[in-house]
Amino acid sequence: MNKIDQKTVYTIKALCADMIQKANSGHPGLPLGAAGFTHVLWSQVLNHSAKHPEWINRDRFILSAGHGSSMLYSLLHLYGYGLTMDDLKQFRQLGSLTPGHPEYGHTVGVDATTGPLGQGLGMAVGMAMGQAHLATVFNKPGYDLFDHYVYALAGDGCMMEGISSEALSLAGTLKLEKLIILYDSNNISIEGNTNITFTENVSDRVKAFGFETLTVEDGDNLDEVLAALEKAKTIKGKPKFIEIKTTIGKDSPNEGSESTHGAPLGADNIKALKEKLGLPQEEFYVPEDVYDYLASTQKRVDDLYDAWTSMQDKYFEEYPEMKIVWEQYFNPDFARIFKDNPLFWANKHHNIATRAASGETMNLIKNFAPNFIGGSADLGPSNKTVLNGEGEFSADNYGGRNIHFGVREQAMAAVGNGLMLYGGLKAYVATFFVFSDYVKPMARLSSLMKLPLTYVFTHDSIGVGEDGPTHEPVEQLTMLRAMPNMYVFRPCDEFETKAGWYVAMSSKETPTSLILSRQDLPKMVGSNRGALRGGYIIDDCMSKPDIIIIASGSEVDLAVKAKEQLKDSNLNIRIVSMPCQELFREQSEEYKESILPSCVENRIVVEAGSRLSWGEFVGLKGKYVTMDTFGASGKPADLFKEFHLTVEDVIKAIKEF
Repeated sequence: MNKIDQKTVYTIKALCADMIQKANSGHPGLPLGAAGFTHVLWSQVLNHSAKHPEWINRDRFILSAGHGSSMLYSLLHLYGYGLTMDDLKQFRQLGSLTPGHPEYGHTVGVDATTGPLGQGLGMAVGMAMGQAHLATVFNKPGYDLFDHYVYALAGDGCMMEGISSEALSLAGTLKLEKLIILYDSNNISIEGNTNITFTENVSDRVKAFGFETLTVEDGDNLDEVLAALEKAKTIKGKPKFIEIKTTIGKDSPNEGSESTHGAPLGADNIKALKEKLGLPQEEFYVPEDVYDYLASTQKRVDDLYDAWTSMQDKYFEEYPEMKIVWEQYFNPDFARIFKDNPLFWANKHHNIATRAASGETMNLIKNFAPNFIGGSADLGPSNKTVLNGEGEFSADNYGGRNIHFGVREQAMAAVGNGLMLYGGLKAYVATFFVFSDYVKPMARLSSLMKLPLTYVFTHDSIGVGEDGPTHEPVEQLTMLRAMPNMYVFRPCDEFETKAGWYVAMSSKETPTSLILSRQDLPKMVGSNRGALRGGYIIDDCMSKPDIIIIASGSEVDLAVKAKEQLKDSNLNIRIVSMPCQELFREQSEEYKESILPSCVENRIVVEAGSRLSWGEFVGLKGKYVTMDTFGASGKPADLFKEFHLTVEDVIKAIKEF
């Protein structure tokens, strides 16, 4: 490397220090330690283009250690991704393009929202899987439309998190050779030297997962870094892991100390830093020759992009049928495909578990959506999520659409996010509903990133039965409903299950959680497309209702049967099925008033879950037939009786009015 490379590294370090100091908040340790090897990656190796930030065959860069965001923003500024110097000066300020941790969709050039440690590694694995799958679908001899790499930068904290082991184990099993992990190994965490908690040989662990491991002894030796990166790209048949040994806070007076991890350096220390680096004391200083140099490095990528687009044009000329396939993957209109599709909406069963109805629906969806892909955390037969005849995604067959995640719920959800971030794929993941507790942090990022990933959660209540309270969800509905930008859809029968899948497939920016029963549920006479509005009248009365019963899932049947038993009571009872509170809230005030007229205060909610998410709908005078304790092990019918979730209990609540 030459002098301009060293000057660029020093400029990045000073820029990050100034950003954090001005904000009086941030993490200077990682940028000062990792600026050198990250500069080499971005300038000499990474195929990225500020002119074409959405290029599908660009290399991906995921900053799993998202607290180092100032370094990423500095690079995006220097490479012309649209971040101005004023944006850098607004680091961590309200409304800025430079928030505390990188946010996908908010800042151009950010490939994933990161910050919760380890999740970036899981998303990187998902992106590498997406690349492998689409390469199998589209690449042909002489036309490698998908042949890029996925890079992730992780730190000690990422490697400590359990999700990383799950994700890297899966990546090694799948032999994802386009995945390269850069491990910023500085042996420091917030509480001090990692020796107090973390003494394992990380590279040996990752090697055992199936990675090729390399080591860079000095992360400031730019030539050594480049040699390792170039060697990694030559290794075939397995993912790569490069341990790069660095010093946290490098070149500051407190280098090597945990004090540089998460607090500004201070004015005196920044002055000393710039003196050591031979830079002016001017704040936010970038020499013009640094801008010019980094712009010149992009000529390489400009040429690659032009060659790729030319290749794509020739590809479609030679294989015109693949243009149609491309549109099916990258520009599908699922709302149009399924809205009036009689096969999709057909009801076949009088009694069926909604997990089974979901499985049948998925196997219809896959025929109309070739980019539909996903799997379960070792529960495919129970979740009913296997796509029949579509093959298994494996190291021997990246074209398979059934992904076996193993017992790795956390990595599964992160991989699902990565598949959706990659582009061109419509992904789903699945597990038992009680294990949504494992999934929740990753589902939260789905919602934050506005990724319409579908979560299939089965075994939705004490209907699980004999497995007992450890496997019977109670509070999980409330947990998910409390999450912004998440559709939580709990259908009462086969038709509503199809409605839930329609919502999931047609959603553009909101993930969907489908909450499905283990036990058979009867076909409800009144179920209809009102379910697409989140709540609707499934069984009405002849005049103004005296009582409104609101229910979801298996408990809709309880409400309808209770009304039937009281048909001679002269009570006007309306039954409202509300499979999705979030969709109902999106409706007009007029519609909501037509379903739940404010003048009717006698309301009952019936659901085999916590009452906590129902207050706004049931009101202060309402009553609850809900599940507000943990369950027990026993026959499902005995459990519903034991926990007062029966027709008789609904009738009792009605009579209390």
